[in-house]
Amino acid sequence: MESESELVPFPLLPTPIETNYRACTIPYRFPTDNPKKPTRTEIAWLDLFLNSIPSFKKRAESDPTVPDAHVRAEKFAQRYSEILEDMKKDPETHGGPPDCILLCRLREQVLRELGFRDIFKKVKLAEVFSRDGMSFLASCQNLVPRPWVIDDLETFKVKWSKKAWKKAVIFVDNSGADIILGILPFARELLRRGTQVILAANDLPSINDVTYPELIEIMSKLKDEKGQLMGVDTSKLLIANSGNDLPVIDLTAVSQELAYLASDADLVILEGMGRGIETNLYAQFKCDSLKIGMVKHPEVAQFLGGRLYDCVFKYNEVSS
Repeated sequence: MESESELVPFPLLPTPIETNYRACTIPYRFPTDNPKKPTRTEIAWLDLFLNSIPSFKKRAESDPTVPDAHVRAEKFAQRYSEILEDMKKDPETHGGPPDCILLCRLREQVLRELGFRDIFKKVKLAEVFSRDGMSFLASCQNLVPRPWVIDDLETFKVKWSKKAWKKAVIFVDNSGADIILGILPFARELLRRGTQVILAANDLPSINDVTYPELIEIMSKLKDEKGQLMGVDTSKLLIANSGNDLPVIDLTAVSQELAYLASDADLVILEGMGRGIETNLYAQFKCDSLKIGMVKHPEVAQFLGGRLYDCVFKYNEVSS
């Protein structure tokens, strides 16, 4: 983290957190499994992360901010491959047993140790400022027909027409179309209804997720001279540093700033596969919650019993 302040538990998690919250959705192993022998699920996910190394190496090689990027990218590929192969032999090495949070953290640690801070920066810039990024229309066309694998959309639409939330915390995901054409129009509708909105973005870069400084810059470009977002007042819109530095999130460790701002929220929204499906899908909160994301890994689709590019729209209401 850039800021040195201690991370704290998200205040809307039910207590005791130790028995009521588990960040990772997919269990890679069970207590009865041999701690020294990798499970089939661990092997499958270790292979998934191994197979992603060439694409990360390619991005790292083209990072203009890192001297000898080509050499360092090769070192990244070697080191991270060795870590994953070690875990295949002994799941307890490198802080294991592995889960999606640890595997993402180890990848980021290796990249940062070699001087790579934001290898997806070009991708994010393309997605925000040009036509070279992922097409929003193409993403929409990838959507599979409803009903989705978890589909509470109709229930939420009924609640939307009848219920007003005082404050919503939205954990945002990707840069580009995802934030500009997805989250911000949704936040704008909440603002229009009088809801205070907190957008929680990553502290440090991780894959193509929007960061706290980037989101502040995006908002400054989208607001008009009156400080409005397409005609809607943004005085109740705040951007917070979540304290997170991964594409997934463990809500036992968020920034003190976010914990303070979120303490009286009555709606929590986790958006994207990393934060809302691979982690936190079954997380319970003291208030209403919404998990939204697209399934982009076959392994996740298989676990959920759904299809690739299936969607999750999971709404939980807490009775007042």
